[in-house]
Amino acid sequence: MSPDDHLPRIPIEDYALLGDTRSAALVDPHGSVDWLCVPRFDGRPVFGRLVGGPTAGSFGLGPARPIGLASRRYRPETVTLETTWNTEGGRLTLTEGMVGEVSGRLLPSTMLVRRLTAEDGPVEAVITFDPRLGEERQHPRIEHRDRVLVCCWPTTAIALRTTPALQVQPGQSHTVTVSPDRPFTSVLTVADREPLTYVDPDAAWDVLQRDELRWRAWCRDIDRTIPQRDAVVRSLLTLRLLTYSPSGAPVAAPTTSLPEVLGGTRNWDYRYAWPRDASIGIAAFLGVGKEDEARAFLSWLLSATRLDRPRLPVLLTLHGKHPAPERELNSWPGYADSVPVRQGNGAADQHQLDGYGWVLDAAWLLTRAGHRLYAETWRTMAGFADTVAARWRQPDAGIWEVRSDTTHHVHSKLMAWLALDRALSIAEHHRTAARRTRRWTAARAQLREEITSCGFDAERGTYMRSYGASDVDAALLILPQLGFEAHGSPRVEGTIDAIVHDLDAGSPLLYRYPPGHDGLPGREGAFLPCSFWLVQALAGSGRTAEARSLFGELIALAGPVGLYAEEMDPLTHHHLGNYPQALTHAALVQAALALRDADDS
Repeated sequence: MSPDDHLPRIPIEDYALLGDTRSAALVDPHGSVDWLCVPRFDGRPVFGRLVGGPTAGSFGLGPARPIGLASRRYRPETVTLETTWNTEGGRLTLTEGMVGEVSGRLLPSTMLVRRLTAEDGPVEAVITFDPRLGEERQHPRIEHRDRVLVCCWPTTAIALRTTPALQVQPGQSHTVTVSPDRPFTSVLTVADREPLTYVDPDAAWDVLQRDELRWRAWCRDIDRTIPQRDAVVRSLLTLRLLTYSPSGAPVAAPTTSLPEVLGGTRNWDYRYAWPRDASIGIAAFLGVGKEDEARAFLSWLLSATRLDRPRLPVLLTLHGKHPAPERELNSWPGYADSVPVRQGNGAADQHQLDGYGWVLDAAWLLTRAGHRLYAETWRTMAGFADTVAARWRQPDAGIWEVRSDTTHHVHSKLMAWLALDRALSIAEHHRTAARRTRRWTAARAQLREEITSCGFDAERGTYMRSYGASDVDAALLILPQLGFEAHGSPRVEGTIDAIVHDLDAGSPLLYRYPPGHDGLPGREGAFLPCSFWLVQALAGSGRTAEARSLFGELIALAGPVGLYAEEMDPLTHHHLGNYPQALTHAALVQAALALRDADDS
């Protein structure tokens, strides 16, 4: 396979995720790894063709003369991918994965294992291994050490070893014959500022199979009665893969600059951790009984924000640092000619009031579940509440990180109210100064008065996007979960109905706000988390039949292996934006939980 064999471009949703909770690879239906950053999600790509073009590197492994794709799936309740092609010689299957659990063994932290097996006769396969490193797409220094290909750069090295042994030359295609009694196995290992470890391919295959057992055990206790359980399990596995295990940081997506508009400029780097996303992940994991994962998210949050408290940063690196300034990779062609390709994220410098509400709500969920907060945790949460009480009158950039003037977003004010409300609830379980709680109580009451008077359009019967605005905001679908309005409130019902009407992108899709109202060129796609929030809102408002029907439609819109990006083209239903998107998968889990709870009530 030459680097150009995959034209026309592969749709975003046709990629599958391989991961080990430290980094992740995206592999296309032809068997080409087109994205892998080392040694972490936010590291430099060693295979970057996805947004860097053919000269940015890829790792292809598949049939020499395929007739067609027969099937593609994850093995049930695992993160191991199986792709089967029909060929003239028989069926060829590629089984692949990255090994998640490497502690306690002399194994490298990054190990990609790929095995080809044949049925019904020998099949010719092709391997093309062409690593390049980083923005400069650097060619490696190449060595063949016995039966191992070693590719080196100043601080990074990778090793490729195969069984049967094949002397691979980077950038060249090699043909191998795979027969039913003779599989072909490759193992890629990575070292960054550490010794490079070689692993026997057959031993690596055994390790991958043992890793599968661990994933199945992790899935075993997920509620069997939850609606669309297979989709929920896939989403939870995806969220787990997108959690950086050394620190507990949840990465928003493993990619940068996958476009929200094909050929447009709405291309952002999402290889960072948003406290908001961490908090939503806490709710998703707690809802299915995964308390260790929920606490890990909160532990990361405490560690990551220590230098900024009582301010809550919008986003942070995987190790809790501020990201580098946003910049453009001018020589990278982008996915589907969508430029610029960006590194870093300018939203890091924004003021977003809503994040405090998400974080304090997550802390309250843990408290309500019986996990008393440690003293430092409560001091941190109380400090966040103090910041909200002091700053809630200021305009902010809002949840959608609009890169234009700040304003008084109603959703942000509601989440500020939630932050104070949840802080007061937690305070009932922890010793807190009366003066402090009085200040929170007063600010909460002032917020309620201002939101209901300035953020509600009585004529239309709906809360609006911002004070004095004429448009609505899909983020307001969180209203039924807040306790801000009474259950069955006409204001809540009116807001849901206005959002469905005004932001309709063709059922079951919604825009997050009216297209073109964000100060950026081009019209973006429908925002997938909003549709799952609508399911949650409908279920929480007693409109369970509508919620269940909508949820079924959304599940049908998943990519071929069950993954979701951030957005979707309303006309073609192709996925848009960085992929897979943690926020979308967390929203899917929360929607399923809302339906389960509605059925149980």
